[in-house]
Amino acid sequence: MKLSSAWILASLLFVIGARSARAQETGSPAQPVKLADLLTEAERNNPQILAARHGWQSAQQVPTQVSTLPDPQFVFQHVSVGSPRPFAGYTNSDFAYVGLGISQDLPYPGKLRLRGEIAKKDADVTQQKYESVRRAILAGVKMAYFQLGYLAKQQTTLEEDGQLLQQVEQAAEARYRNGIGNQQDVLQAQLERTKLLREITTNQLEAGKVQAEIKLLLYRTQSSSDIETTELSETAAAYTYDQLLAAAKMNNPEIAGAQKMVERQGLQVDLAKKDFYPDFNLQYMWQRTDPAQFRAYYAVTLGVRIPIYRGRRQQPELAQAEADQRRARSEHEAQTQQIAFLLRQQFLGAEKSAELLKIYREGLIPQARAELQAGMAAYQSNRQDFQALLASFLDVLKLDEEYWQTLSEHETALAQIEAVTGLSLR
Repeated sequence: MKLSSAWILASLLFVIGARSARAQETGSPAQPVKLADLLTEAERNNPQILAARHGWQSAQQVPTQVSTLPDPQFVFQHVSVGSPRPFAGYTNSDFAYVGLGISQDLPYPGKLRLRGEIAKKDADVTQQKYESVRRAILAGVKMAYFQLGYLAKQQTTLEEDGQLLQQVEQAAEARYRNGIGNQQDVLQAQLERTKLLREITTNQLEAGKVQAEIKLLLYRTQSSSDIETTELSETAAAYTYDQLLAAAKMNNPEIAGAQKMVERQGLQVDLAKKDFYPDFNLQYMWQRTDPAQFRAYYAVTLGVRIPIYRGRRQQPELAQAEADQRRARSEHEAQTQQIAFLLRQQFLGAEKSAELLKIYREGLIPQARAELQAGMAAYQSNRQDFQALLASFLDVLKLDEEYWQTLSEHETALAQIEAVTGLSLR
């Protein structure tokens, strides 16, 4: 009996006390990759980021196009009298002539400038969409990275726990064979080890899914080597909620894009008002009759396009532009409130998870381990049964898993805050 109890005590102490040391052994075939390197890779290779960037570059080419005068039109005229042949008729009619001319459309002053400014605002909105896509992809890489770190730590913990429970199962079997223990202890130990095998398999499946996700974000082939993360560590939040909200209002691409759209619709209203004024067309024509008898003719023509259907065209256009302006303002206000709400959620998540991590480190985990130590001593002296000892041990395992999961959630919340505010919290 004393030999079996000493064996269990040594096994428990070995695994619980040496877990952190074994987690840092260099037996892994893959070299850990820093998060910053993966973020650089994603920004360089992710097709969604590249597509959004190309869209922004395309939009930047529009302002000069729409703010430039229409291409001029060159005109060649020939009038012959009495004969269809070119340049015939000079000898028998004074009306035969050859003419060259040019025509240029001239929009009302200010229209071209407004169209260019509107296109510039459209390009600014596209830029903010690109920034939003970029931040979303990088946040996805961060969250997948932290999830992989948690799953790797959990996998190590579960494997160590499996080895320990196997030893506990063997000890229970030895006690049962010697007539000291009972069969229920053996069956309970076997059941717990089978549960651990199920958790290990589930953990591996989840890790495989996250590996596939992060490879997708990095634009790596799914058959490439799996990514090994560095060990998770807690990042201290150095900003208050008000500071983060101020940064979000200044740097958030959704808010900035909504503000650019408000400005764009204001320019659209100004352009709709300009459409109440006429556009012009300037023509210049040179005509040549028989050079031996007549001098050349020169003609300048100014055409005016009058907006006479204002009630059916210009006024509805203005009403539409004003309605779109009001809609853009409402969307900007809604977007600002939504970002403040999301930021508040993530800030509270990071704040409360940091408090939980402190409780785990300074309270729950030390207390659970102390209870396990006391349970071992009681079990060794036959003052505690196997079920109570096993329950104490499982409490320690559960708290360890919860600690690393909470740490992963804390870092994920900070990643979301970084995406919303544009700040670097690490």
